[in-house]
Amino acid sequence: MTALASPLNAQHYEVRLARPDDFDFWRDHARGLIQCNVTPDRVSWVEPGGAGDLFAGGDIALPQPPLEALAVRTSKRFMSLAKNASLHSDPQRFALLYRLLWRLQSNPRAMEDKADPDVRQFEMLDKSVRRDSHKMHAFVRFRLVEEADENDDPREHYVAWFEPDHHIVRANAGFFMRRFANMRWSILTPRGSIHWDGKVMREGPPAERSDAPQGDPVEELWRSYYSSIFNPARLKIGAMLSEMPKKYWKNMPEAALIPDLIAGAQSREAKMVRDGGRNLADMPQTLPDIAQAVTDCRDCPIAECGTRAVMGEGPSDAALMIVGEQPGDQEDLAGKPFVGPAGQLLDTHLQATGIAREDAYVTNAIKHFKFVQRGKRRIHQTPQAKEIDTCRWWLEAERKAVRPKLVLALGASAARGLLGKTVSLKQVRGAPITLEDGSELWVTAHPSYLLRLDGAAKAEQEALFARDLSAVKARLGGLVPGSKA
Repeated sequence: MTALASPLNAQHYEVRLARPDDFDFWRDHARGLIQCNVTPDRVSWVEPGGAGDLFAGGDIALPQPPLEALAVRTSKRFMSLAKNASLHSDPQRFALLYRLLWRLQSNPRAMEDKADPDVRQFEMLDKSVRRDSHKMHAFVRFRLVEEADENDDPREHYVAWFEPDHHIVRANAGFFMRRFANMRWSILTPRGSIHWDGKVMREGPPAERSDAPQGDPVEELWRSYYSSIFNPARLKIGAMLSEMPKKYWKNMPEAALIPDLIAGAQSREAKMVRDGGRNLADMPQTLPDIAQAVTDCRDCPIAECGTRAVMGEGPSDAALMIVGEQPGDQEDLAGKPFVGPAGQLLDTHLQATGIAREDAYVTNAIKHFKFVQRGKRRIHQTPQAKEIDTCRWWLEAERKAVRPKLVLALGASAARGLLGKTVSLKQVRGAPITLEDGSELWVTAHPSYLLRLDGAAKAEQEALFARDLSAVKARLGGLVPGSKA
C-alpha cells in the first residue's frame, strides 16, 4: 500500500476487546494497525469470552505507528454505519470493519459498490442492529417493584426484562434515561443491565428472566390501552409479526390479548364501518338534528372545500329513499339534492316510470361537493372510499330516522355508503339486497353516467336504467300496497 509505513514482519496480532460493544477501543487500535501497515489477514479481533487465534501472538505487544505515518482515511458513510455495525453479535464484525477500513485507504469509494460482499454484509449488520434497537424502544415493559430507600421508607422502582439479539443495551441507555427521566428503573437483559436512579446511570452484569418481576397492577392499563387502539381495519398479520415477533410477546402484558383481537378483527371491522367509528348513542335521531350535525361536521377533507352541507329532503316517513353520490355544483349553490342536470334526468325517468319524487326521500352518500377548481368552473371529483365511509354515519342516521322500506342506490359510491364495501354494479343491479333492518336495497347507475354517453351506448344504458326503475316501482308496490312511489 502506498503512502503507508513500510510493512513490518509477518507477525500475526491478536486484539482482545474489554467489551463486546467497545467501538472506540476498536477504532483506536484499528487506526494504529493500519498506520503500521498490518494487513487484515494478520490481525484477529477477540471479544470477551471469544476464542483467540491459535496462530496469533496474543502476548505480543501491538506495534506503534511511526511518527511519519499518514492519517487514516475513511468516509462519512463508513463511520455512520460502523459504530452501529460494531454492536452486532456476529463474532467476525470487527474483522469485517477492519477489512473495509483497510480497503478505504487505497479505494476511498469502496463503500459505493453495493454489489461488494463486504459492503453488503456491513450494511446488513447495521440494519439488523437498528432493527433490534427499534424493538427495544418499542417493547420494553416496566413492572412496578416496591423497595425501601435509605430511610427504610417504601419507594417505587420499575424493572423491565428484555432479550436483545445484539449488544445494544449500553448504546440505548440514553434513550430510556431521557424518556423516563423522573422514574427509578432497571432494564435487565442476558447481555447486561442498566439502572437509573433519577441522577446516575449504572451498569450491571447479565441477568436471568427469573430476576425480573412477573407482573404488576399497571399491566391492566397496558391491556386496556392496547385493546382500545387496536384497529381491526388495518390488521395485517404478516406485517404485525414482522414488526412484533412472537419472541417479544412473553414480556408484553398486552400480547395476551392479540389472539382474541385477531380472531374478532373481521367482525369488529364490519362494526367500525357500520358505525362510522362513532358511538351509536351519539347518533342524532331526527332529520333536523342530523341536518345541523352534518353542517357542523369536519371529519373528512371534503368538508373543508368551502362548500355547504347539502342535506336530504323529502317526507320523514317515505317508503322509498333514493341515494346519490354527492351534491354537484348546482346542488351546492341551491342547498338541495338532485337539482342539476343529473337531477333533471332522474326526474324525467322517475316520472316516466310512475314514481313520484315528492313522495321519496332523496339524499346523497356524501354531504359536501368535492371538486377541483378549473378557472371559473368547479369540476366534480369522485370521493375516496375513506370519505364515503366517514360520511356513512350521516346516511345511516337518515335511514334510521326515515325507515324506508326500499332504498335505491344510484351508482357505486352510493352502494358503498349503504353496504360499507365496494360492489360491482353489473353484479348487483336488478336484484334486491336485504339490509340489516329488513329493508331492501336496489342498485342502479347514476344519472350523471348517462349524461356522459351518446349514441347507441346512451340508448342502451338509459334502457337499463328505466328497467331498474320499473323493477323498483313494482317491488315498492308489493312492499307498500297503494304506494304512489
